[in-house]
Amino acid sequence: MRIISGQYKGRILPAVPKGFKARPTTDFAKENLFNILENLFDLNSVKVLDLFAGTGGISYEFASRGSKHIDTVEIEPLHYMYVKKTSEALALKQIHVIRNDSFRFLKFCHESYDIIFADPPYANAQTAHIPKLVFDNKLLNEKGCLIIEHSSNNSFPETEGFIQQRRYGSVNFSFFGN
Repeated sequence: MRIISGQYKGRILPAVPKGFKARPTTDFAKENLFNILENLFDLNSVKVLDLFAGTGGISYEFASRGSKHIDTVEIEPLHYMYVKKTSEALALKQIHVIRNDSFRFLKFCHESYDIIFADPPYANAQTAHIPKLVFDNKLLNEKGCLIIEHSSNNSFPETEGFIQQRRYGSVNFSFFGN
């Protein structure tokens, strides 16, 4: 795994520990996602929420591109510690690692964000509830964007706020806005 662009471009991240269950977003998919986001936002000024962080790869990409505030939520202890230690090793003080269930966090969060990125396990049956939780709890700032990474088994065109879906190999991103 590596950081693909920005201040830390090309930086190789530490190997994930044995027993790690997360599926990192592919470099190809990340590169395309950030090409879209860089055309929509000034990433230096966005407040980001990274749900189901896994390895933290998306958070590192935002930090490398200058984002000043990134809340990173992960429940698995091994994943949480990996993200925490990697963020500290890279001196990424703008990343705030939170150990919590992402669905629970969405229900009780009192912050709002410019970009919310969610990458739940592909087999998670609750994935379809993420947009409703975000919009019902007013977690997205005006002109903000919710992005859900998912498999082709999920489809969101009829969901409130749906804008578009992009596919990069086996990775799908669905975009939502206010």
